[in-house]
Amino acid sequence: MSAEHFNVAAYLLAGKADSDLVLLTLQGSHTYGELRIASSAIATYLIERGAKKGDRVLLAGENSLFWVAGYLGILRAGLVCVPVPSNTAPQTLQFFVEHTGARFALAQASLAQRLGAMFSSESILLDHALDGDGTLSALPQLLAQDPPPQTPAASTHSSHLAALMFTSGSTRRPQAVMISHENIRANTESIIEYMELTSGDRIMVVLPFHYCFGTSLLHTHLRVGGTLVVDPRFMYPEKVLQRMQETECTGFAGVPSHYQILLDKTSLHKKTFPHLRYIQQAGGHLDSAAIQRLRGALPTTQVFVMYGQTEATARLSYLPPGLLDTKLGSIGKGIPGVRLTVENNGNLVKPGEIGEIVAVGENVAQGYWCDPDETERTFRSGRLHTGDMATVDEEGFITVVSRDRDFLKCCGTRIGCRQLELQILECCELAEVAVVGVPDDVMGEAIKAFVVPRHRGSTTPEEVKHLCKTHMPLQLVPREVVVVDALPKNDSGKILKVKLRSGEE
Repeated sequence: MSAEHFNVAAYLLAGKADSDLVLLTLQGSHTYGELRIASSAIATYLIERGAKKGDRVLLAGENSLFWVAGYLGILRAGLVCVPVPSNTAPQTLQFFVEHTGARFALAQASLAQRLGAMFSSESILLDHALDGDGTLSALPQLLAQDPPPQTPAASTHSSHLAALMFTSGSTRRPQAVMISHENIRANTESIIEYMELTSGDRIMVVLPFHYCFGTSLLHTHLRVGGTLVVDPRFMYPEKVLQRMQETECTGFAGVPSHYQILLDKTSLHKKTFPHLRYIQQAGGHLDSAAIQRLRGALPTTQVFVMYGQTEATARLSYLPPGLLDTKLGSIGKGIPGVRLTVENNGNLVKPGEIGEIVAVGENVAQGYWCDPDETERTFRSGRLHTGDMATVDEEGFITVVSRDRDFLKCCGTRIGCRQLELQILECCELAEVAVVGVPDDVMGEAIKAFVVPRHRGSTTPEEVKHLCKTHMPLQLVPREVVVVDALPKNDSGKILKVKLRSGEE
């Protein structure tokens, strides 16, 4: 298939033997042959019900064969996938549907009633049939046909939309990022290259597939013919570690909160993982002390620190594991095929100066759906202005300082929340910290810190303030400290500062 006529679903499944294992779930195992049949059956179902190229299809469900087959089936048919969390609030789900103009929905059966108010019964496909309701179709019914309905991959252009991936909404309202077939191909091949992934790789998946980090695990391991071990039980992390040992996983991927839990709430340091070749960390900053603890707990495992955005399909940079000793704290440099610069008003910053990270590469998305103003602001001349403020050293390695929307202005001085959070973590025995600004008549904004102790009941607000006063400039000491058992997070594990600011911690 030429670059002009390129279907990423066909690209991801090409060359795999039908008998090769693709998914290991708690309910059973599935082969590439099963996935190929299921995804083609779903593509046929959508086309037969009038779906046209470019139509949007909502996909809501837990990680499963149904989700993966639905995702590939949508792309195979030349349609646009709109992945959303299965626990999305009704009002937000309504927004997703209306904003994207989705005409069809693939969903787990528990969402049938909610989606029934938004779609006709002919436009919904469920993961399994509802008892006593014959009006809605389900995937097992398609697969029970002899033979299951099949359709060739649609002849899509590489620039055609493949997905509308919503941003996390951790600091503002989620936006739908326009991801093309070519964006996925470019990011997938780049990640495979620097991670050196092969068909022998078996990744433990605790991240949801609707999140771009989770989707990238799916893309890369499908492309190389690897296996994905799906385990949704991270609320019981010891079970996940046991499952990793039992299934001989070669990789694990998580956001900072996953690793803090593994370090503080499990027996990770007492276990051995002879097959675990690498771990991936992205989705936010994991403090240097935690990375060192991970290296101590997994001495033979490579630790990849990475950085990315939904607007870049998934990944933008990585720090090679061999440089952790000399570049700890850095996000590294651009992945293969991506050029990262740190700029201030269009000029490259000098080492030590602060500027915005700007990215260029074939993985950079086309913009935001139905939002030309924000697209123009963020995707200027095909260059992604990430909104992340950073410094660069003499060798070109980048260190993120803060989000441009995650600053405080205390006494007229602009202070990055991330820098504050790191300083508080360094001087206190804490698992996590989130800093927000609160109105102050004198200072403009005062600092409020939400802190999670490593061990419940092990610290008080007064102790945190005392340690901060001992190790930090007085103007940076939080006016208020709130000790909580956990910080509010979305399905991707990102801290929801919107809730903290509104008092919903």
